[in-house]
Amino acid sequence: MGFQMKGPVLEGALVRLEPLGHRHAAGLAEAAEEHRDSYAFTWVPRAHEIGDYVDAQLARAATGMLAPYAQVSLASGRVVGATAYWEPRCWRSDDRLDAVEVGFTWLASSAQGTGVNAESKLLLFRHAFEEWGVARVDLKTDARNSRSRAAIERTGARPEGVLRNWSRSWAPGEDGLLRDSAIYSVTAAEWPACRDRLSERVRRAARAAGATVR
Repeated sequence: MGFQMKGPVLEGALVRLEPLGHRHAAGLAEAAEEHRDSYAFTWVPRAHEIGDYVDAQLARAATGMLAPYAQVSLASGRVVGATAYWEPRCWRSDDRLDAVEVGFTWLASSAQGTGVNAESKLLLFRHAFEEWGVARVDLKTDARNSRSRAAIERTGARPEGVLRNWSRSWAPGEDGLLRDSAIYSVTAAEWPACRDRLSERVRRAARAAGATVR
């Protein structure tokens, strides 16, 4: 039958990751229309594009290549962004997941710097390593996106290099062009230290927000 990539609900102290559905569209549209200056190299749909965006993500999910999530703030109950597991790789057998990417991530400006991203990564990494038993989790971003690269590095992921002309550019004015992608990873051997690092960041953010770490 082979490995079936379906991400369950994942909940922490600050954020709940819910499998993406049309019920999240209104919240995503509101989140996407907050201050957008931080999206220079990341494509985030406009409010009027959210319906097509959700349809496209669900179509990718139907192929088994994507498990998309809505990120929901536990403090407000609002949808504050999206993320996903992407590109599962089963190298040793059809039913054993060896590697997966975490990507398609964006957050409303009001949720950035609040610990939501750190906890989302903690929840996604933990499930991948401890439930699916992967050997690695990887992340990619536009090589020019210093903000995204810094956020990835704060998770404890290690840089592996830059893949030239690797994927479509999402930067304004670059339709039809390719971008260089910076790739990062966490391996199973590195996961315990990465988990401790992310957990401490989440504890600090939760204390600041008056939330209880589970």
